[in-house]
Amino acid sequence: MSLDADATDEDADEASADDVDGTDAGADGKTTRARLDDSTDLVIPADADADEAAAIAAVVGAHLRDQQVAAAAAASESEETWNGERWRFAGRVAALQGRSVRVPEGAPTDAWTAAGRTDRF
Repeated sequence: MSLDADATDEDADEASADDVDGTDAGADGKTTRARLDDSTDLVIPADADADEAAAIAAVVGAHLRDQQVAAAAAASESEETWNGERWRFAGRVAALQGRSVRVPEGAPTDAWTAAGRTDRF
C-alpha cells in the first residue's frame, strides 16, 4: 500500500484531527494529511517527528492490509467447493448407477448440474 499524495494542510480544522486520533491539530493548526486509498485519509499531528510519522503510517497500513486479507478470506470461504462432497457424490453415483466414477475437482458444485454430467465422469 502506498501513499498517493502527501500534503501539509494549514487550514485543517481541529474536528477532523480529533476524529482520527483524538488529539488536537497542534498549536499552529498544521497537520500532515495523506490519502491511503479512495476512502481513507491519514492525518498525522504536526508535532510528530519523521520516525513517529513513519511508525503511524506503517501501523495504519498494516491494519488496512489485515482488513483486506480478512475480507478476501471471508469471500473465499463463502464459495462452494467439492471438499468432502466429491466422495459422497461418487458414492451416490455408484449406488444408483452401479459404476464407480471419479468426480473431477472442476465438476459443477451444484448437485443437479453435476448429476446431469455423471456420464462424463
